[in-house]
Amino acid sequence: MAPRVVIVGPPGAGKTTVGTLVASRLGVEFRDTDADIERTAGKPITDIFVEDGEPAFRALERAAVAKALAEHDGVLALGGGAVVSAENRALLAGHLVVFLDVGLADAVARVGLNRDRPLLIESPRAQLKRLLDERRPIYLEAATVTVDTGGREPEDIADEVTKHVH
Repeated sequence: MAPRVVIVGPPGAGKTTVGTLVASRLGVEFRDTDADIERTAGKPITDIFVEDGEPAFRALERAAVAKALAEHDGVLALGGGAVVSAENRALLAGHLVVFLDVGLADAVARVGLNRDRPLLIESPRAQLKRLLDERRPIYLEAATVTVDTGGREPEDIADEVTKHVH
């Protein structure tokens, strides 16, 4: 069993929105590893970061990614930082991985400088720019397909992603 497609990208890329639309079009379930982590930990990701630290969160994330890749056969969205882990990138090998590429302006507009995102608590715009700059090469490495989301509606992006699913 394997996901039909795995969606990766930074905060504000539209992973959940687009992933839900793609799952609906394919008639399969949508799953988000961030939601899995919150269910397992019994608390929001922001609280995990604050109370337990980022290393504890990343350990939960690695376990969630491995479990979801092994047991989910629908559309899977990974948290924005999941691809930073070499272990997670290795697990993604052989899967259809779609990177939703987003520019800073679109990401800021979509995230709304949301302070519930743990890595964007201090100076959200600057942190988001840093995350985009640091992680873009890693997303590109992990992805089998890159979809530019700039200035596009979720339905249009979902159409493009769906075309890549066999």
